[in-house]
Amino acid sequence: MEGFYQSEYWLSAFIIQRGLGFIYAIAFLVAINQFRPLLGENGLLPVPRFLNRIPFKKSPSIFHWHYSDRFFAVIAWLGLSLALVAAFGISDLGPLWVSMLIWFLLWILYLSIVNVGQLFYGFGWESLLLEAGFYAIFLGPMQYESSMIMIFILRWLVFRVEFGAGLIKMRGDKCWRNLTCLNYHHETQPMPSPLSRFFHLLPGKLHKFETFCNHIVQLGAVWLLFLPQPFATIGALLIILSQLYLITSGNYAWLNWLTLLLAFSGISNQYLQLIIPVSAPAELLGSSILGVLTIIVGIVVAYLSIGPIKNMISPKQRMNASFNPLHLVNTYGAFGSVTRTRYEIVLEGTTDHKLDSETTWKAYEFKGKPGNPTGIPIQWAPYHLRLDWQMWFAAMTPVRSNTWLLKFIYKLLKDNQDTLKLLSNNPFNHKIPNYIRARLFKYQFTNHKEYKETGNWWKRSFKRMYLPPQSIDDLRHFSN
Repeated sequence: MEGFYQSEYWLSAFIIQRGLGFIYAIAFLVAINQFRPLLGENGLLPVPRFLNRIPFKKSPSIFHWHYSDRFFAVIAWLGLSLALVAAFGISDLGPLWVSMLIWFLLWILYLSIVNVGQLFYGFGWESLLLEAGFYAIFLGPMQYESSMIMIFILRWLVFRVEFGAGLIKMRGDKCWRNLTCLNYHHETQPMPSPLSRFFHLLPGKLHKFETFCNHIVQLGAVWLLFLPQPFATIGALLIILSQLYLITSGNYAWLNWLTLLLAFSGISNQYLQLIIPVSAPAELLGSSILGVLTIIVGIVVAYLSIGPIKNMISPKQRMNASFNPLHLVNTYGAFGSVTRTRYEIVLEGTTDHKLDSETTWKAYEFKGKPGNPTGIPIQWAPYHLRLDWQMWFAAMTPVRSNTWLLKFIYKLLKDNQDTLKLLSNNPFNHKIPNYIRARLFKYQFTNHKEYKETGNWWKRSFKRMYLPPQSIDDLRHFSN
């Protein structure tokens, strides 16, 4: 097996494994904080109902055998604990099978959550984490040599993420082809960052340059990953730089952080050690069992790659899709079309019993999505605010397509404390509202002059009533 193993990528594997451990930890922490009000027994989309209609074969999960909020908490806290064990390298202190078992359990536990997460877990970075986490099982502990098979599998994963995204852009909205999409995207993306407004206000020529560089990386530089050094390192560095740019300009959960980490698979020790003075152990171990397993994984990945390859060359390319319920060897790519206008749903409640022109309405504020025009966006990524993201999608569709939102409003009218924890404020701390309404606004970043005059980060204009005032009796049928 010596031909398949070498220490040239030991430091790359070290960075990837440690980083994956921390991202797993964030993912499980998000679940601990948000899963119960969104998907728990009394959540917006209760898992028990989902399990009653979806068979195990279609959506494998531990929760098919048993689900309760308490059992979920045990699973999520166990996942967080194991993730921290992996992140801090404690999993490397034991024999090979201990390390593999820990990474396997992380994958199984998070797969179980994603496969029952429904709408709130329907993001491409869930599949990306699961796929990368599965490969981490076979990287082995850090006292073992790095498998070149696994290094190339990780590069193939990065390639699908980047090239798939590049293709979907070129096939989609014409603004990607004429280099104008970023005239809009910094302002209309699901969750802006604190710097998004500054990026949006850049001159049009710089927006074209941004878009052009994006195409160069996603459609060109990514091919360098499959060439010998130093070309693979050059390609990886360009990908890392582009991901850092995306991290500063938006909030895409752990998508960019994980892609950045995986890109280290293209950088060998001789280059990484120029900036990270960490050396591999003097003697690295090998394992014939691990060698055989990596060969098997390589064959399986090659076979499962048929679907993603067909998808990439198809003119009807799908975005962020899994071809199997295990979320292995997926297809990636998003934002084939870019929204030109940002709409936001603003939820407002009142304690008044009679509604008229004199009614006082108070707005609920979310943690990440824009609301109060004075509010500066917060950098949440790699943490993921699942409710805030779904509110962005809901603003582009009619209320009848978002029954979960009606149930959310019902829970606010019931003063449900778990639900209120998903928000940044509760304007009714001492009295439960009698009515809640939803209004749709158009949001735009203020320019430099408008900001100086008003101090507002946003300017907004009312478009229409998204949902007229609702009382608890109006939404009584959402009580179960």
